[in-house]
Amino acid sequence: MRYEDYSFSPVIKKNLALAGFTRPTDIQYKAIPPILKGEDVLAIAQTGTGKTAAFVIPVLELLIADRHAEPGIRCMVMEPTRELALQITDVFNSLGKGSRVKTLCVHGGVEQDPQIDRLEKGVDILVATPGRMFDLVSQGHIDTGMVQILVLDEADHMLDLGFIHDIRQLLKMIPRKRQTLFFSATIDADIKKLAYSMVTNAIRIQISPKDPVSKNVDHSVAFIGMDDKRFFLERLINEHPESRILVFVRTKVRAGRVSEAMERVGIKCLTMHGDKDQKERISALKKFRDGEFMVLVATDVSARGIDIAGVEYVVNYDLPEQPENYVHRVGRTGRGTKRGIAISFCSPEEKPLLEAIEEYTGNEISHLSITKSDYAMTLDLTAESKADWKSLVVQAEKDEEWRKKKGKKK
Repeated sequence: MRYEDYSFSPVIKKNLALAGFTRPTDIQYKAIPPILKGEDVLAIAQTGTGKTAAFVIPVLELLIADRHAEPGIRCMVMEPTRELALQITDVFNSLGKGSRVKTLCVHGGVEQDPQIDRLEKGVDILVATPGRMFDLVSQGHIDTGMVQILVLDEADHMLDLGFIHDIRQLLKMIPRKRQTLFFSATIDADIKKLAYSMVTNAIRIQISPKDPVSKNVDHSVAFIGMDDKRFFLERLINEHPESRILVFVRTKVRAGRVSEAMERVGIKCLTMHGDKDQKERISALKKFRDGEFMVLVATDVSARGIDIAGVEYVVNYDLPEQPENYVHRVGRTGRGTKRGIAISFCSPEEKPLLEAIEEYTGNEISHLSITKSDYAMTLDLTAESKADWKSLVVQAEKDEEWRKKKGKKK
């Protein structure tokens, strides 16, 4: 079935066509009809399946069709991070362009006055992070009494970040008679308990429950010494200069270190982690999205906040300590119908992490064969100055300190 065959309003059809939406993905095909009927939906769908559009399209259609509604916030969308909230807002604005439906994003990290001004002018859809939303409610700037649709997006991430009490508090503030749409990338006992406390006779949709990793991603792992990873990253970037490459590291300190290593060999890259303020994060994402920089080095804190079309490579420079984060990382590529490539650099001390990832995903990751001569050639071909020995010694000491800490934990 094609989108042009749906009985959407003309403005929605036009915007879908302009955005390149021709056929619904599995989650969109299964979620849109019950949402349009006003039913509660509990959807479990992995990253990259198109779940954002699965609720954005029908929510816009419902609000456009309700021409006699009183002014006020009719739909509230809760997001765990500022980046996700901004990206969801962009989708609402893109697919709702030309309609009278107004969408506003409220989040922390920026001045609240511009957000208050927009609220006073009237908003139909409010996309929010918990902290700023509750602040504005307590100040009397947000009225939740007219909410008809509640969307809880990235529910598993909301729980990971400790927002369970905020969610329960929100449920007390909005009308009991409402439509609830619950979306999560993963499902466990805690998420089930939360979901069923929110929905009523919900339509349950689960996409690819046995394989949490997108089938559009080719996975491989290369066994590389911790101190040599920067040389292999340099080679990968230089061999694919036109490709958008997203590099994941373990900590913000590592992000800075890897970025500096790339800068030393003439490769421009950006960093994104929890210590960056909102303006810096938005700027980094825009530059990466626009192709001004083709390499972005990020931590797991930012993994779900990076939703950029055309990321060809995801590089796990450091393997994640939580195996589920591997799924969220590699989900940044191979989105929709496009294919992507995920390459992991695994040092000897990280092999237990690799085993945990393979057990979690239920798939063995194919090994990249690197001959001794090819390995040696990669080290020889680096543009890094051999005279820059001080920075190399400092980096080696820091890596050795991390290895010792890991050993003590075990």
